[in-house]
Amino acid sequence: MNNDILSIRYRWLFIALAALITVLVAIPVPNSRINTDLNAYLPEKMPSKVNLEKLESVFGKTDPVILIFETDDVLNGSTLKRIKAMNDSLEKMPQFRDVVSLFTTKYIRSEEGSMVVDPVVKNFPANRAEREKLRAEIRDNPLAYKLVVSGDFRYTLIMLNPAQGVSDDELFKTINRLLKENPGPEKTYLNGMPYLRDEIQKKAIRDLAILMPLGLLIMIGFLYFSFREIKGVLVPLSVVVMSIVLAMGLMPLLGYDLSLIAVLVPILMIAIANNYGVHIITRYQELNARYRSRSMNTILDEALYYLSNPILLTALTTIVGILGMVTHIMLPAKQMGIVSAAGITFALLLSLYYVPAVMSFLKTGKPNKSFIVEKHTAVDKFLTWSGKVATASPKRVIAVFAIVLLLTGAGIYRLKVSFNNENMMPASHPLQISTKIANDHLGGTKIISLMFEGDIKDPVLLKTMDRFETELKKLPETGSVTSLATVIRTISRAMNDPGDPMYDKIPDSRDAIAQYIEFYNLSGDPDDFEQLVDFDYTKAVMNIQFRATGIREFRKVESAIDKLMASAPYCRLKAGHCIVEKEMAEAIVKGQNYSLVFAFGAIILLLWWIFRSLKAGLMGSIPLVFCIMCNFGLMGWLGFELDIATSLLSSVAIGIGVDYTIHLFWRLKTELSDGVEYHEAIRKTLKTTGRGISINAFSVMTGFAVLLLSGLTILKAFGFLIIFSLLLCLLCAILLIPAICLQLRPAFLEKSPIQNFNRINGL
Repeated sequence: MNNDILSIRYRWLFIALAALITVLVAIPVPNSRINTDLNAYLPEKMPSKVNLEKLESVFGKTDPVILIFETDDVLNGSTLKRIKAMNDSLEKMPQFRDVVSLFTTKYIRSEEGSMVVDPVVKNFPANRAEREKLRAEIRDNPLAYKLVVSGDFRYTLIMLNPAQGVSDDELFKTINRLLKENPGPEKTYLNGMPYLRDEIQKKAIRDLAILMPLGLLIMIGFLYFSFREIKGVLVPLSVVVMSIVLAMGLMPLLGYDLSLIAVLVPILMIAIANNYGVHIITRYQELNARYRSRSMNTILDEALYYLSNPILLTALTTIVGILGMVTHIMLPAKQMGIVSAAGITFALLLSLYYVPAVMSFLKTGKPNKSFIVEKHTAVDKFLTWSGKVATASPKRVIAVFAIVLLLTGAGIYRLKVSFNNENMMPASHPLQISTKIANDHLGGTKIISLMFEGDIKDPVLLKTMDRFETELKKLPETGSVTSLATVIRTISRAMNDPGDPMYDKIPDSRDAIAQYIEFYNLSGDPDDFEQLVDFDYTKAVMNIQFRATGIREFRKVESAIDKLMASAPYCRLKAGHCIVEKEMAEAIVKGQNYSLVFAFGAIILLLWWIFRSLKAGLMGSIPLVFCIMCNFGLMGWLGFELDIATSLLSSVAIGIGVDYTIHLFWRLKTELSDGVEYHEAIRKTLKTTGRGISINAFSVMTGFAVLLLSGLTILKAFGFLIIFSLLLCLLCAILLIPAICLQLRPAFLEKSPIQNFNRINGL
């Protein structure tokens, strides 16, 4: 045994330590909790969250579930009976605070000189004439028409506000059970934030249960195909598994919930954690083929002597790139950056100590034919071709990459930020279908609430609210505007005849308004006002319902609201879940920019430090610039939006992609220092280290490929785009960088070799 190698001298200790740490961090994993509340992903002091909490402290928490029924005519007797049965059952359930439907929404009218308040549907129409009369009444009811029932009467909804503390899972078990107990031919769809959260949780659990094992299986197949040795599979695999356990175990230990993007953590470990072991296995096979008489320990000694520096430094750049997520505004991104960086650090230590310790027990196998037979595999053929192209036509290679950058990068101008959370689901998902129905027929899925403060019965204040309503209804995006002013005007239509000066008007005196409210309380339920005005009539809320499929439409509506608020001192607060969504979209852009600047700056400085040359930092960043520009350009051309997952692409791609350039620089520098001519040094580098880089890159891409099978659209998009990004980084490393090196012949590559300050026996 060679006692110079620390990892072999104390091999049992390192193996035992690796196993012990893995077991200890695995203990809290079963206590992990999935948190799919997207609002919780943002900082507590974000203005939109603070305003929403203020609004909900007065008028109660609003997080409704919407159940939509589709049929030829919702006023058919059988359909109304089904909706009535559902309504009555839901009202009896303690899981729901209130229920809004055709049977609870009010119809305010005048009968024999007095005001009557009844449900929109009080009795089932017995014939066609009664049905058409009911249809006319609904069309004349601003509290129901195009809100609870669509303009064409094909759709109607039941809106449910959950009781405090009821889980999403319990809500939908109850709703689905009641739908089964009350069957009918009508199609039903669900919508609302609780439904989105429930679907995310189900799909996230499915992804964790399926994608992680599948990713491991694919990685096993890829490693065996690449190395043709069992040790080349099992050793890197064990590193990956232990790194996954550590990263996932740290989440509950640090008090982190599993978020939507936490699904990416084990996939990230599968893709990255085997990188360093792959280079050690590749170097072992190269030396084993070249020196058949050498023992495993001698081979490991030489492999580690050569690879310790590049492995340590590439791991450092990967960790720094991943830590770029810590600058992200969104909390799950910060948390993912921390645990992923810890997992990669653990994988690095395992590769330097655990992998040699395990391999020292194994015998050298048969030499890999790739290092003996010229052009044996597709990878070898490709690397031989790339060496010839890069050295024969470097200017042409650079020109081709420049053209690709210009054409693909131009798509950045088409890049959009994701604004609608339902886009996390596939286009065929019921949530997407119900959202389109709500936008097209039921007023829209976005709601902004305004809180007015003062004497709510003051005619000036109510007329201000009425002015808001009139102006906002002029916008084509607006579906409805509802407030106490809406109800007062509806009462005025019931209390006055058409043509009367007070018909459909806000009264001019406070006493008249108070009288209207009292008349309503005598005929209807006083609790009907609970969601519009507080108990002492000092605060009132206005709900603006609208449709916005993109951020531009949203900003148009919000701008109109802001202009009205600027002219009204009574309106003190603007809030809504959709405003939180908008701030989340803006946070995604900011987080992307912060992460990008941090990662780029850190990588340039690290490369400058590693090679003692600013030119090395700038040259090493070229593949990253090319990759990021082309990646965002492709997103623009293909219509991919920048969302909570794709905003992390830069940090991940930069962290992984720079490794290929560092390995290439390191080997090329070694060859040149040995006196090899530049062209030959490049070809030799690509044939040897290039093989490790290629196996590494395709291994990472294979790991991320399982995301294409995710049930969440945003994770599928992330999987596709990260594969594209890493493929570009690989092509840059084996084509563009060699061509640039040949053209510039930078001095830092021709200096004497860097001393191995991280020699394994000195650690």
